[in-house]
Amino acid sequence: MKVAITGLNNIDSPGPGVPVIRGIKDSGRFEGEIIGLIYDSLEPGAYMDQVANRNYMIPYPSSGLDSLLERIEFINEKEKIDIIIPTLDSELYAFVKLAPKLKEMGIKTFLPTIENLNLRGKDKLFNFCEECDISVPKNILASSTQDLYKISSELNYPVVIKGIFYDAHIVHNFDEAVSAFHKIANKWGLPVIAQEYIQGEEYNVCALGDGTGATIGAVPMKKLYITDKGKGWAGISIDDKVLLDLTDKIISRLKWKSGTELEFVKDKKTNQYYMIEINPRFPAWCYLSVAAGQNLPFALLQLADGKKVDKFSGYQVGKIFIRYSWDLITDLKKFEEISVKGENSHG
Repeated sequence: MKVAITGLNNIDSPGPGVPVIRGIKDSGRFEGEIIGLIYDSLEPGAYMDQVANRNYMIPYPSSGLDSLLERIEFINEKEKIDIIIPTLDSELYAFVKLAPKLKEMGIKTFLPTIENLNLRGKDKLFNFCEECDISVPKNILASSTQDLYKISSELNYPVVIKGIFYDAHIVHNFDEAVSAFHKIANKWGLPVIAQEYIQGEEYNVCALGDGTGATIGAVPMKKLYITDKGKGWAGISIDDKVLLDLTDKIISRLKWKSGTELEFVKDKKTNQYYMIEINPRFPAWCYLSVAAGQNLPFALLQLADGKKVDKFSGYQVGKIFIRYSWDLITDLKKFEEISVKGENSHG
């Protein structure tokens, strides 16, 4: 079996690709090769011997579906890929649209529908949560800086300015809001979301839905350390029935088909959980689920391969992940292979 996986950008804002691969390999049941699909010649995962057997550059989603399909066709002629697992928010729409053509090429996927991607989008999240009776911060959709004037009348500073795919900044006044708006809009496009700031502790859930409304597995964690970019750099698996029930409710309502990360803030005054985001892929900390006893990445691979997967019955509480930096040393030849030929091999 050959499995192609994206998201090897294991940097200060890491992608989920490396931990997904790590989980698949740690299953002890995977016999095959991993093909890394990368967007940049300096994605660290492409230089790690223990991650992918071979790596190929692919065009950014903004290049269009035709460019992406043409490149995948080229890679598939060489590799005969069995399954593709995209792991980044910004590429999912492209891969979902290409799924029928990939199937014709003999490549399997396990992805949500366009409708489900839209329903849980950051610009639609408020309406979805209201319909499901889930607490959610108020928000304003801003297509221009003019829309930011609504903040003073509808929300209270500080507020969170968020991108449609990535990025978030806590701002304390109008000028900071305008500055954050331009930074995010220039990078991720419109609309930009101005969201009510809920003060409290952050909790996330790594989960997997089978597409019928059933939750195959879910592991909640509490963030122990958060970077200035808002990324969880350390966290601990916890036992929280409220979070697990909310996860089942969301996956059931969406009939979610794939991995997902649910982000919550627990209001320090009321202890109420507020839904912050529903990310349409596994988080970069998903290896914690593997360590806690639920190998969700390998379960997703099995589902993509048409296998029956039973629901996980539990997980270990008190497992902690701590992310760290490690200087990977390589040489110019390997860099040239990727930047000039668009591919490299680890044998």
